[in-house]
Amino acid sequence: MKRIGVLTSGGDAPGMNAAIRAIVRTAIYMDMEIFGIERGFNGLIDGDISQMNRRDVGDIVHRGGTILKTARSESFLTDQGFARAINILESFRIEGLIVIGGNGSLSGALKLAKAGVKVIGIPGTIDNDLGYTDYTIGFDTAVNTALSAIGNIRDTSHSHDRTTIVEVMGRHCGDIAICTAIGGGAEIALIPEQPFDIDEVCRKLIEAKHRGKMSSIIIKAEGANIASQTLADLIIERTGVDAKVVILGYIQRGGSPTVRDRILASTLGFEAVKLLKNDIFNRAVGVTGDQVIHLELEEALAVEKDRLIALADLVDVFSI
Repeated sequence: MKRIGVLTSGGDAPGMNAAIRAIVRTAIYMDMEIFGIERGFNGLIDGDISQMNRRDVGDIVHRGGTILKTARSESFLTDQGFARAINILESFRIEGLIVIGGNGSLSGALKLAKAGVKVIGIPGTIDNDLGYTDYTIGFDTAVNTALSAIGNIRDTSHSHDRTTIVEVMGRHCGDIAICTAIGGGAEIALIPEQPFDIDEVCRKLIEAKHRGKMSSIIIKAEGANIASQTLADLIIERTGVDAKVVILGYIQRGGSPTVRDRILASTLGFEAVKLLKNDIFNRAVGVTGDQVIHLELEEALAVEKDRLIALADLVDVFSI
């Protein structure tokens, strides 16, 4: 295989640039031509493709976001748009494609694979919601960003004897919330994977107040089955405890990636190119423990996410 392409799709994640850098430089080292596709599957459909060289990826390993830009593509889901994407790849004589993104992006990669395109998927999403890999690119940075914010929030929460509900991202996966709650010493974590009980939350806050703890932090995943402001209103109504909401939002998706994310992204980028060079394709790369792995794309997407949910109980234990 001599000509390959790379694109980033869906939400951006810190570390995507490190992965792009690794892919470009590994491809050139292995005597392959590498083409960057801008704006994800939309850019593929529009033919926003150009060959990349060493200089294109200089000084980007530390930068958040993605130099290739990203987008969510409705056109790719249509027969016409998908057919055009296939035609563009053929027109540029791209023999293999590396897709960096989350569940939706790798599902798009699988769709291309079933149409005969040779693809490799790299997990790039802060949500950490792909079950086949222990960690996804951007997750560690997102958790550390949230932890930094919680340090500031706790100061003012303590000053005002206040309960603060901190909403973190993650869509339908509670991994960011769990790790942030444990690392930040939060009293309660609410995640989509576990049922929510307002009575239990209120009881914990009242018991903590009776022990002399006048301020508390609740970490709530955005996908938990109650709106953050609704939760705050219920806490005030039922306990009399002052409660405020802080939504961290997109600050978790930006910023310089942690060393852990840079190394993960670089390792997976290298592995993706190596697989294509050896004519191994239609795989998703990831990590289990300290081992780099690759699975059939369809198999990888079918793995249920459950690794970090067991840690949720630690929040209750440590909040006594």
